[in-house]
Amino acid sequence: MNSSFNGPFLPVKQQMRSLLTVLTLIGGLIPVALHADDNWPQFRGYAGSGIGSGDPPVDWDVETGQNVEWKTTIPGLGHSCPIVWGNRVFLTTAINSDTDKPAVETGWAGGAGESADDTGEWTWQVQCLQLDTGKTLWTESTRRGVPTIKRHLKASHANCTPATDGEHVVAFFGSEGLFCFNVNGDLIWKRDFGRLHSGPYDQEDLEWGFASSPIIHDGNVILQCDCLNTNFVVILDIDTGDEIRRIDRQGEVATWSTPLVVITEDRAQIVCNGYRQMAGYDLATGDTLWHLNNGGDVPVPTPLFANGLIYLTNGHGRSPVYAVTPAATGDITPSESETGNNGLAWWQARNGAYMPTPLALEGLLYTCNDNGRLAVHDGMTGDLIYRQRVGTGTRTFSASAVASGSHVYFTSERGQVTVIEAGPAFRQVASNQLGGVVMATPAIAGNRLLIRTVNSLFCFRTGEHTPRILRSE
Repeated sequence: MNSSFNGPFLPVKQQMRSLLTVLTLIGGLIPVALHADDNWPQFRGYAGSGIGSGDPPVDWDVETGQNVEWKTTIPGLGHSCPIVWGNRVFLTTAINSDTDKPAVETGWAGGAGESADDTGEWTWQVQCLQLDTGKTLWTESTRRGVPTIKRHLKASHANCTPATDGEHVVAFFGSEGLFCFNVNGDLIWKRDFGRLHSGPYDQEDLEWGFASSPIIHDGNVILQCDCLNTNFVVILDIDTGDEIRRIDRQGEVATWSTPLVVITEDRAQIVCNGYRQMAGYDLATGDTLWHLNNGGDVPVPTPLFANGLIYLTNGHGRSPVYAVTPAATGDITPSESETGNNGLAWWQARNGAYMPTPLALEGLLYTCNDNGRLAVHDGMTGDLIYRQRVGTGTRTFSASAVASGSHVYFTSERGQVTVIEAGPAFRQVASNQLGGVVMATPAIAGNRLLIRTVNSLFCFRTGEHTPRILRSE
């Protein structure tokens, strides 16, 4: 590995990074629920797995307060997910000067792809709450002004989930900049990547907003910036913000997926989803190791590493799913008649997902499309185990599934949380209502389940509580 990835770190950070490397290595072989802590440091937790370490509740009642530890009203509008380190919760939001409740569409049409016609200025914020109380510890504003890019009617101006290593908190607002704070809210550095125009590749007059989240690996911040006007992956030093390496993804269109670092015995790579190029890049050099062409359009789901394979899915309408071997090399794009090749363990032209990222647990791959159709496959072979619709009626899903223990949680845009038991047969354990729109993926911190609606952040924990109802400042 390039020496630029090494440097002096605190002993605790060294221990955590070594642990994460081991977890990443074994994450492809056994469930990734072997965390040594209850942190949830980035989008979908450690290694983007979506798997927590504790035993959060499977049912609750927001009206009676059953299993509700606290609820904090969050001002503005943000679809970023909460992250957790120790007793601190971090999240982002964007506050509009003209309205307390900016409009958000739900459902399959979602405004037919139109951009929101917002007025007024916005203020982009990073917030820190106390995990056990929901109390606001600090709020820092990063910028105030008219957005550089409009948002999709289903989106917000704070879509990207922040990331933390317990010392730094990195928040990305697309065209509004990248900001790095310490955990006490002091700004360390900021970077401006200019105008990042994200929208449909076939209607460049539309603006949908940015959503790829930053990740932290080995003392560096990694960003995927696939847009209509620029395409690259960038690696930055987390202490200084200095650019270490930039990987060109020329020819790609707008992508809303978060990248993934996959470490195996013989290579370390950054894996990126995409429409024209799903690819693995050498972490030390930036060289392309393998690539897949012409997948599903409008890529949103994040790559997933489990069962020794890299899973990729994308596209609305046609949504293929691919199981890539980490040692793949060169062009591994399959023909329509191929079921696999030297770089693909298996692939299917459909049964993938447009919005939610899949989840792998106990050898099974759970893929829930935005229409609530759940397909469960054998993660190693791709064989279909079962199909089942989750949720009731015409529920749509933007949030990704998360799991802890033997339970998997699916959260619809209308705030219905369906909990099923993991395994080869569908068994619904509970169905809960949140009473609000949900676009953000939940977080799991030990025995706590955190779910963000467009107006509030809920913390659920089993036990007798007097729910705290708070308002973020």
